[in-house]
Amino acid sequence: MDAQRVKIVDGGKLVIPASMRRNLGISTGDTVLVDVHDGELRVRSVSRAIERARAIVRRYVPEGDQLADELIEDRRAEAERE
Repeated sequence: MDAQRVKIVDGGKLVIPASMRRNLGISTGDTVLVDVHDGELRVRSVSRAIERARAIVRRYVPEGDQLADELIEDRRAEAERE
């Protein structure tokens, strides 16, 4: 998507063009994550951030492995040892 010029209005608010909001899958009232990366402001939907986090985890955890199940099993074993 091509860059667009927008203005910062009172209170530091930035109006994101409708086409960009649609592209990001965000609507009025949604919560988004913003951060500064390499001197640029990044805006992303919470769902996109979760997808990215899952992709990072999947690089280290094989498909089908359930980390929550492993954690519960570890906690139970630890409790039995105590």
